Amino acid sequence: MTAADTARPLVGVLALQGGVEEHLSVLESLGAETRRVRLPQDLDGLGGIILPGRESSTIDKLARSFGVAEPLRRAVEGGLPVLATCAGLIYSARDLENPASGQQTLGLIDVTVRRNAFGNQRFSEERTVPVTLGSETLNIEASFIRAPIVTRVGEGVEAIATVPREDGEAVVGVRQGTVTALSFHPEENGDSRLHAAWLASL
Repeated sequence: MTAADTARPLVGVLALQGGVEEHLSVLESLGAETRRVRLPQDLDGLGGIILPGRESSTIDKLARSFGVAEPLRRAVEGGLPVLATCAGLIYSARDLENPASGQQTLGLIDVTVRRNAFGNQRFSEERTVPVTLGSETLNIEASFIRAPIVTRVGEGVEAIATVPREDGEAVVGVRQGTVTALSFHPEENGDSRLHAAWLASL
């Protein structure tokens, strides 16, 4: 790998549904090369992949329909770094409290997730969330849009972000191995620091 390759990692965005263009825009503004991932062969050569938000059950159905779900799971188990946001967190979780009928996940992180824990889109909100990445803590302006929360954190999983709720602190960011997963949208508010920190770890 050349110095130029190191400076410009090739990062995929799972492009079946959701905030694909927003993530691509942030990545490209940071100097990354990007690729839309829809098919198994699109995973070849990636240095990392983003699993974006929108409808987790639809992403699941489309990923299986396009034949990319199992190759993606194998690639991540083989060490491919992941940044998952909102529905991407749901899709990455081992267990769901309230799955849609027939909904499957990739089971990449040993957590249980509750979908739509912040209510429907009318109750979406923005908060400043401290997110710990390695030795650095970033205060991120985060959009919670029909956002999930993590209700169980398994062994080997690090909680990297929490927010206060009426029923106590809610976990909204986790990391296990090469997978970083957040319940909010860091790509919505023009703040690229979280993406930059993730890219720097690739």
